[in-house]
Amino acid sequence: MCARAFALVAAVQVNVHGVAAFLCDLPPPPPPASPASRLVVQVAAATPVGDALELSPTLAPLAVAWPILPADIVVLLSATPREALAFAKIAFALPHAHVVHVFDHFAGAREQLPAADSLPPAPAPLSELLRAAGSAYFEYSGPAAPATVLVMLNGPLALAAAALGAPVLIVRVLRPWDDEAFAAALPPSAKTVYVFDDVPTPTAQGPLFADVLGALLGSPGAPTVLAHRTVPAQTAAYFADPKAFSDLLFALAPTKAAAAAGEPFSAPQLKKLLFFGGPHAPLGGLPAYIAAVFRAKHVLAARLLRTYDAFSKTGGIAADRLLLAPVDDATSQAIPLPLAIPLGGAEGGGGGGASDLLCVLDAALLKTHDLLLHAKPGSSVLVFAPWAPAEVVANLSADVKARIVARGLHVYVYHAEVEGEGSAPPLLEAYLAFLRLYLGPKASEALVAATATALFGGTAEGASVAALSARAWGQLEKVDVVAEAALLGEAEPPKHAAPPLKTFTFNAVAPAAYPRAEAGAGQARLGSWHDAARHILFPSAYAPRAPLADGEGEEDEDHEYEEYAAPRQDARLRPDAPERTFLVTTAVNRRLTPREYDRNVFHLELDTRGTGLTYAIGEALGVHGWNDAAEAQAFLAWYGADGDRVITLPVPGAVEGDGVVHARTVFQAFQQQVDLFGKPPKAFYTELAAHATAELDRHALLFIGSPEGVSTFKKLAEVDTVNYADVLRMYPSARPGAEVLAGLVGDIKPRHYSIASAQSVVGDRVDLLVVTVDWVTPSGSPRYGQCTRYLAGLTPGQQVTVSIKPSVMKLPPLSTQPIIMAGLGTGAAPFRAFLQDRALLAGEGAPVGPVYYYFGSRHRASEYLYGEELEAYIADGTIARAGLAFSRDGKKGEKKVYIQHRMLEDAEALVRMLHDEKGVFYLCGPTWPVPDIYEALVGALVKYKGFTAEGAGAYLEGLKEEERYVLEVY
Repeated sequence: MCARAFALVAAVQVNVHGVAAFLCDLPPPPPPASPASRLVVQVAAATPVGDALELSPTLAPLAVAWPILPADIVVLLSATPREALAFAKIAFALPHAHVVHVFDHFAGAREQLPAADSLPPAPAPLSELLRAAGSAYFEYSGPAAPATVLVMLNGPLALAAAALGAPVLIVRVLRPWDDEAFAAALPPSAKTVYVFDDVPTPTAQGPLFADVLGALLGSPGAPTVLAHRTVPAQTAAYFADPKAFSDLLFALAPTKAAAAAGEPFSAPQLKKLLFFGGPHAPLGGLPAYIAAVFRAKHVLAARLLRTYDAFSKTGGIAADRLLLAPVDDATSQAIPLPLAIPLGGAEGGGGGGASDLLCVLDAALLKTHDLLLHAKPGSSVLVFAPWAPAEVVANLSADVKARIVARGLHVYVYHAEVEGEGSAPPLLEAYLAFLRLYLGPKASEALVAATATALFGGTAEGASVAALSARAWGQLEKVDVVAEAALLGEAEPPKHAAPPLKTFTFNAVAPAAYPRAEAGAGQARLGSWHDAARHILFPSAYAPRAPLADGEGEEDEDHEYEEYAAPRQDARLRPDAPERTFLVTTAVNRRLTPREYDRNVFHLELDTRGTGLTYAIGEALGVHGWNDAAEAQAFLAWYGADGDRVITLPVPGAVEGDGVVHARTVFQAFQQQVDLFGKPPKAFYTELAAHATAELDRHALLFIGSPEGVSTFKKLAEVDTVNYADVLRMYPSARPGAEVLAGLVGDIKPRHYSIASAQSVVGDRVDLLVVTVDWVTPSGSPRYGQCTRYLAGLTPGQQVTVSIKPSVMKLPPLSTQPIIMAGLGTGAAPFRAFLQDRALLAGEGAPVGPVYYYFGSRHRASEYLYGEELEAYIADGTIARAGLAFSRDGKKGEKKVYIQHRMLEDAEALVRMLHDEKGVFYLCGPTWPVPDIYEALVGALVKYKGFTAEGAGAYLEGLKEEERYVLEVY
C-alpha cells in the first residue's frame, strides 16, 4: 500500500484506517506530481467501530493525518452516488496534483442507481472540473439569512442536514483550502459558526475547525467560531436514531424548518421498504427486481442500498433498503438512505420502526433475529415461506408476537408451492405478491391484475401475467397472530427458553467470501494455506454449532433449533460431524484373548476427565475412527494427489449449511474424514463414470451402476468386498480431482459400540469391548474393519474423538425388577455395565431383583470375556443364575451347546420372571440365535403359562412395545 517512488500514475483504494497510515508514511515532501508520475488514492469511508464492529461513515481516523498532509495534495469529499463517480474521474483529470478522494462507502457510493452520464476526461483546473460536474468547493444550503451556520465535511450527515432545511455549509474540497471561496460561500448574516469535526476522542482537535477559524479570523464582523466534535460512537447513534441528529441540528441552529420538521425524513410521499434474507437466498434479487420495474416504467424513483451483517448468523444476512418516491421529488433524492430507513429500530426515539413494508425473504431468520423491530406501527409484513399461518406464528417468539399486536402489524405469508426442495417462486410472481400489499388495503384482485398488465403487458417471462397475478393473489394469506397464538397456546410449552433474538448490525459491505455450502458432492475445493489461516484467526466464524442433545429441546431432521444449541465441546475435533464430540484419552488397551488365538477381542479404557462427557447405562459410544495412515498415503501417492495441499470441505448439517467450512490438508482429509476404504454404493459407479477418460472404463462403470449390472455389483460388493480405493484402481482413467473425489466418496461414519461400564462405578472413564474384524477376499487380499483396526492400534496416551448415542438397552425403572441378559461374544459389553450397577446398588443396601446372565462364545479358555469378574458376581450373588455356553468345548461328536439351550434349562423360571414379576429380557449380539431364543420363550410360555403358540408370540410382541423384550442385534 505504501509507494515511495512515483514513477507512474499509481491508483490505490483503501479504507479510512489504511489511508491514515499511508499518508503518515509518505516521504517528506512527496515528489511533485506530473502527468506521468502522480498518486491517486480513493478512500472508502466506512469504518468499523465498537465491539460489534458496526460500520460508520466517521472520518475520525483521519484526524491525525490531515495536519501533516502536504499542502499540494488535493483532497476531495463526495457523498452521493453521482458525486462519487464524478469526483473519481476528476481525480484522474488533474495532471499536476496528487489526489485523495474520500467517498461515502457507507451508503452513497454503494447505492444501486441507473448509470449516470460520463464526465469528459479532458484535463482542466479543479474549479472548472467541479463546475462541469455541477459542484463547487463549498456549497451553502438552508435559510437565506441565518444567524447560525453549521459547517460540515461532505458526507451523509451533511446531506441529511441540508435535506432537513438546516443552515449548513458543505465542504467538498478540503485541500487546497480556499479562504476566499469559503468566505464567499458563508452567508453574511452568520453570527455564529459551528464547525463539525469527526475526532477519535472528545478532547481531540479537528482539522476543519482550524481551517474555518483561519479563514474568518481578522475579517471585519467575523462570526464566532465554535467547535462541535463528534466521536465515532455518536456518529453511529445518529444513524440508529435520526431524530437525535435532527434535534441536535435545530438546537444549535433554530429555524422555521425546525418547527415543521416533526419526524425527520417521514414525508407521506415516501415509501420505505425493507427486505431481509440470506446473502445467497433464492429471492435475494427481489429488491433489485422491484426497483428495476418501477424505474423502467418511470412510475417511481427507486433508490436501493444493500448492507450485510456477517457476524450474527453463519453465512451472514443481507438487508436491502428500498426508498420509493415520485419521480419529480428532488428532496427524496438527497436524503441519505441509512437515515431515511434507519435500522436502529427507534426512529424518532419512540421505539417504532421505519419500514412501511417489511419483507422476510428467508423465513428461518424469524427464529433467530428480531426483524419485526423495524416495522412501522400499522405497517405490513410479508414472509416468503412454505408455511401455513399457524407455522408462521409458531416460529415467532412471545416478544415478537406481543410487538405485532402492540404495533398493529399486518402479517402475511406467501407460500407458493414450487418445484424442487429449496427453490423459490419466480421473481415476477414474488413481485406480484409484493404489489398486492404495496397497493394497500384498497387493493383488489382485479386492481392487482390490471396494474400488473399495465406494467408488464399480457405476458412476461413466458407466462400469462393474469395467471401469475391470480396465483400470487391466491397464495398470499393473512396471518391472524392473535387467533393462531390462542390455538397454539394449548400446546406444551418448550422445555428450555430460547435465547434472546439478535438484531441486525451493519458490519460488512460484501457477502461472505464463499458461496453457501450445500451437502453433497462437488462442494469441496483445493486452496492454499490462507484458508487454514482464516480458521485460526477467526475461529468463532467457522465453528459449527451442534444440534441439541436429547432433552435439551425439540429436534427434527432439519435441525431447526441448531441456533439455540451450545457450540461443540471443541469444534476442531470433527467439524464435519453433526453430533457433539469429545476428545478422550486412551488409558488401557488390553487383549482379552490369547495371542495365538485367531480372534482379537480387546478391552479399552478411555479417560474422560475434563471433557464433560457423561453417559447412561446401556448407551453406545460413537468412535470417529481414522483410515490407516500408511494406506492413505500410499493411495494418494498412486493417485498423484499432493497430500500437503490444503482442501476446504463443507460442514454437513451446520445451521442449514450456511457456508460453514473447515480446512485441512489433503492427507488429513483422506486419513481422518473421507471414507476411502469404505464400501461404495451402486450410485458411486455411475458418478465416477463421468470422470473416466477411457471409453472402456466409462462403459464398464455405467454398466455396473445400471439395473442390468446388478449381478456384477453384487459380486463386487459381497464377494470381492471392494472399497472405493479398489474401484479407482480398477478403472484408472477415472481420476477426478482430490476435492471432487472427497465429495463423491463421502465421510467416514462413526462406528457405535455398546459401553461396557457404568459411570457411577468407574467415574471419569468409559470402557469398550471390541473384536477386530478382518477377512481375506477370494483373490487373497486381506481386509480389515476400518474402525476396529483403528481401535486395536490405539496406545495409552493416544487421543480419540467420540460421541454418545442413545440405545434401547436401558435398565428397568425399578431395581427390584428381574433382568435376564443374553449376550454372545462382544454382546456382553452392555451387560457388564448392568452388572456393575446392580452390584453397586446391592453394596449400598438397596433392594435388587434377581439377575440371570446367559453368555455364549466358542471356547471357555479363550473367550470367557470378563470371566474373573463374572465369577466374582456369581460368588457374591449379584448373578443369581449364570448360563454359560461354549459351543466348541464339547467332545467330538457331541451336539454343540448354545445359550438358547441353557435358557431351556431355566424355562419355567424365565417365564415366571417375565410374566409374573415384570422382568425384562435383553439379547445383545449377532442375529442368528434370535429365532431359536424366540421359540424357546414361546415354548416356555405355552408349557408353563397356558398360552397358545399364537398367544405367546403376541405376548412377546407386547413385551417389545413395553421395552421388556429388548433386542440389540447386528
